[in-house]
Amino acid sequence: MLRCPLCRSASNTRTSRYISDQTKEAYYQCTNIECSCTFKSVESLDKIISQPTLKAAAKPITVPVTKRRTLGRYGSGFQL
Repeated sequence: MLRCPLCRSASNTRTSRYISDQTKEAYYQCTNIECSCTFKSVESLDKIISQPTLKAAAKPITVPVTKRRTLGRYGSGFQL
């Protein structure tokens, strides 16, 4: 949400698209019915404050496979 540049009311995002990996263009419309201003903004990445540290590759977690037990008329548990 951005404020309308004319009346300072709240505005809603109508649509947006990425221009590049770090830049987004967005179109807004004022929520004030008397104003209804439509405007465009460009948002971009300025600075990365903190980023995740690289960890050694973790071992995949193995879950023991158990045979499914089916209860009911049509499952593998049903035998004549």
